[in-house]
Amino acid sequence: MMLGNQGQAASVVSLLAPVDAANTAAATGSWVDVTAYEGDIVVTIQVGVVTAGSIALVIQNATDISGTGAATITPNEGAWTTVTTANDPLTQKRTINAGATDGFIRIVGTITTGPAAIGASFLAHPKYTT
Repeated sequence: MMLGNQGQAASVVSLLAPVDAANTAAATGSWVDVTAYEGDIVVTIQVGVVTAGSIALVIQNATDISGTGAATITPNEGAWTTVTTANDPLTQKRTINAGATDGFIRIVGTITTGPAAIGASFLAHPKYTT
């Protein structure tokens, strides 16, 4: 069965504006409310040049915008590939079910040495309301 206009119905949301991150704090996005979405959240991460070292990526979820109860969640496809000078640049996609989160998500890129160019966003379908 083909999902005719799911792309047209999807919202795009930034998780981390493109940045040349010298450390983990710079490669960590703000908390984003995902309670307005249903089904899969499609997270895309683009890592450009990793100058030295590596960047390891995770998605965290929490119960509020302050990060209460923050915990790493495993995407449906499994863990992200760590990006190094040997495999950069690298774009990756993973999915998580909106209903399986605690309501808020963010991306965390743990930088070893660095810097690394990174940006992240997601596509998700808004909940149907009458």
